[in-house]
Parts: sequence; C-alpha cells; structure tokens
Amino acid sequence: MTGRATVVAVDGPSASGKSTISRMVALRLGFVYVDSGSMYRAVTWKALESDLDVNDTVQVIAMLHRIKIHFDVRNHEAQMLIDGFWPGDAIRAPRVAEKVSIVAAIPEVRQVLVAHQRSLTRFGDLVREGRDIGSVVFPNTPHKFYIEANAAERAKRRQKDFAAMQIEASTEGVAQALAQRDKLDSSRAVAPLQIALGATVVDNSINPPERTVEIILEQIARQQGL
Repeated sequence: MTGRATVVAVDGPSASGKSTISRMVALRLGFVYVDSGSMYRAVTWKALESDLDVNDTVQVIAMLHRIKIHFDVRNHEAQMLIDGFWPGDAIRAPRVAEKVSIVAAIPEVRQVLVAHQRSLTRFGDLVREGRDIGSVVFPNTPHKFYIEANAAERAKRRQKDFAAMQIEASTEGVAQALAQRDKLDSSRAVAPLQIALGATVVDNSINPPERTVEIILEQIARQQGL
C-alpha cells in the first residue's frame, strides 16, 4: 500500500449491529477490521482476572503499565494480545460487560489505547468500530458512520450473543444492562458516545445486514468520487 491509510469509522451503542456490519464492510473493501471496544474489554478482563477493583483507578492504571500489549492481524482482523495472550470470547462475558464502561472512562486508559488504535494504520486500510472513532480517534477521516437500532432489537441481539456463548440471561436483564451501559458511555467526561460531526447515521433496526452494508459502501463511493 502507498500513501496514507484509509480509515472507515463506525460508531454506535452496544448491540446496534456495528460489529457485524463493520466486519462485512471490511471484507467487501479488503480492509483490516478493528474492534476498538474489544481493547477496553480486554483490559477490563485482565483487571478482573487479576482480582483488581476496577473502581480503583490507581490499581487499573498501575496494571496497564505492567502489562505488555501487542497486536497481530489474523484473518484480516486486528487482535490485541495482553502479555502474549488473546482472551477470545471471555471478553464478552457479562462480568466484563458490567464493568467495561468503568474502565473505559478512566482518562489514562483511553490515552494509552487511543495511541495504540492510531498506530494500527501500519497494517494498512482499516474499518474501525467503536464509540469514539469518528469523534476522537480519527476525527479527520471523511468516512464516518453511526449505527443505531431500537432498544428491543438491541436486547434481542445481545441475548442471542449470550446464548451462543451458553450464557443465560433474561431479556429484561439484558435490556437493563444495555440501558445502563448507554448511560455510562454517553455521560462520561472523556470521549463520550456521540454522533461524530459529519457522520452518516444509519438505522440498523430492521435492515438486513447486507442492506446496511450497501448503504455504507454507497456513501463511501460518493465520498471518494467514484
């Protein structure tokens, strides 16, 4: 690849479908897919595995400076390894989901992980999904999207994810957890969840994934003058 890497930023709340959509867009474009949220989940998972109190900012920051973070690209997807280990689906467990917003709100954690995120352009063109990609991490990319979906559909999707991991969770409990996560993500002082300036908002509530992908690809083509 020559020149500056192209970055497609895909933001949105939990269970809006942005991960599925971002993977599909990356595959269609031949870009590397990056799940930024998994980085915060991985740090949260490491803190919990280390029996740390994630509400103790000092403990979490000290751990962050002890661990070694490394990135590999596997099957066109960037993965963050901590001390050489990739925790896989363990980062999706409810105990991590319940605490990740606390860890993600720590300014020092965001500073370290945002620096890592920006460095991933060394792998080439990227489709980046998260909550602050278009607003903070890559605010200058012209390709910004915000994926949203209604609360009922999001709860259904998250419960389906848990079922696939053989984790039992009630629909009511999942909905409450998502609402709490939204509140924490949108109200944090540093890099809150918001629609980035210039982002294209796509409602992914009822569209099949293929249609949402086409909407994004059509917009990118227009932005590139194709």
